[in-house]
Amino acid sequence: MMYGSAFWMAHDRLVRSIIHCMSAPSDELRLPHRIPSAEWSGRREVASYQIQALLVTWLVWVLGAMNVMLYSLVLTPALQELLDTQTLGISVTTSLVGWYGGIIFSIFLIGWALGGIALGALADTISRTRILMIAATLIAFSTGVAAFSQQWWHLACLRLLTGIGIGGLWASGAALVAEIWANRDRARAAGFLQSAWGFGFFLAAAVTWVLKDFGWRASFAIGLLTVGSVWLISRYLRDSAQWRQVQVQAQPDTAQAASNIALLFQGSLRRSTWSGTGLAFVAVFGLWGATNWTPSLVQSLPELGAFDPPAIAARVSLAVMLLNVGALLGYFSFGILAERFGPKPVFAFMNAGSLAMMPLTFYFPHSYLTVLGLLPILGFFTKGVFGGFPLYLPELFPTRLRSTGAGFCYNAGRIVASVSPFITGTLVATLGSFGRAASAVAVVYVVGLFIIPLAPETKNRPLQE
Repeated sequence: MMYGSAFWMAHDRLVRSIIHCMSAPSDELRLPHRIPSAEWSGRREVASYQIQALLVTWLVWVLGAMNVMLYSLVLTPALQELLDTQTLGISVTTSLVGWYGGIIFSIFLIGWALGGIALGALADTISRTRILMIAATLIAFSTGVAAFSQQWWHLACLRLLTGIGIGGLWASGAALVAEIWANRDRARAAGFLQSAWGFGFFLAAAVTWVLKDFGWRASFAIGLLTVGSVWLISRYLRDSAQWRQVQVQAQPDTAQAASNIALLFQGSLRRSTWSGTGLAFVAVFGLWGATNWTPSLVQSLPELGAFDPPAIAARVSLAVMLLNVGALLGYFSFGILAERFGPKPVFAFMNAGSLAMMPLTFYFPHSYLTVLGLLPILGFFTKGVFGGFPLYLPELFPTRLRSTGAGFCYNAGRIVASVSPFITGTLVATLGSFGRAASAVAVVYVVGLFIIPLAPETKNRPLQE
């Protein structure tokens, strides 16, 4: 109760400060009277743009996250239909869905990694906002076209493109918000930004629930509408003054992007790069190797076998919504806790909680109602840990390498972690259930607990110039 009260008090203070900065007269903000009015006007403009940039980037991330989660929600019915046309009447089993589903998940994660590294590096040399627009366009069109898939590999190729877009969206957006927000508020801003993934997954669950009678293709088709986010970026976002200052003497050069990646492994940056990559690898491996199989886990519960497909889809959507209620609390909580304790102790807390909750939720047989009760706690830890990456990773690198470094760390480990869905799919076929396979994946969080003490400390330190 005490922790819950503290969370909502901090959340209330953040909301009040946003409203206050946007609407309050200058004499109500208790600034020293010696500040000239022109200077104060400039400060109000900066504060207003900070909020604008955060909210627009957040909304773009929400729509991107929705497109990511749509596949997880419709995986089973989509593959049952697509594989049924290839098996010539042979029954499409859970093991078969798990096998091909794992392959597509892995291909998607490879795309995410490639996009995060390549587009993240380009964001440092070309423009944060331009890369955001390119990424958002790629995500929207690849998701919408997935509605016309006729073979499982059609879906796999399109998810590869979606992954490339998501990788670039995260790297450029995280760097942009980190630079625009002041050091004092950056932790809360980063936590709020990462909450976009929880809202996006919640939105995806709502979309599939509303369209449950229209099939999985209709859910993918909705993704095409999110191309409107490109207009939001072009209309309301601009690159940070900090980035523009670094670029004054430099000309946009795509070749420079490759050399920037090499710089990540030189001098003191080497430790930042390896530790950041390791932490992201653990979080991604656990999420895609287990947590994001939640729809399949719920669909495999014996008591749901008596329901028709629309009724099952509705129950799966509810489960995913509850999972992401916990994720939202985790995202916000990471920023609040990091302000007081620093990012590293909070990473340790989230990894330990994930290690405990994964087998508790997936391994032991549960009723549908019990699973609904456990999923918010699971989401708090396994998804909430991602609330630390928009805060911590940009802090590890200077401005000229910020998007490159954050994008590389968040996504290089994803290449290795891309095997996690494939491993889970193989374990499903071997162990006979999604629950047992997902529980085995939880061991990866032990690796995270070993990495954290080796990672650089950034608590109470300003963003590097």
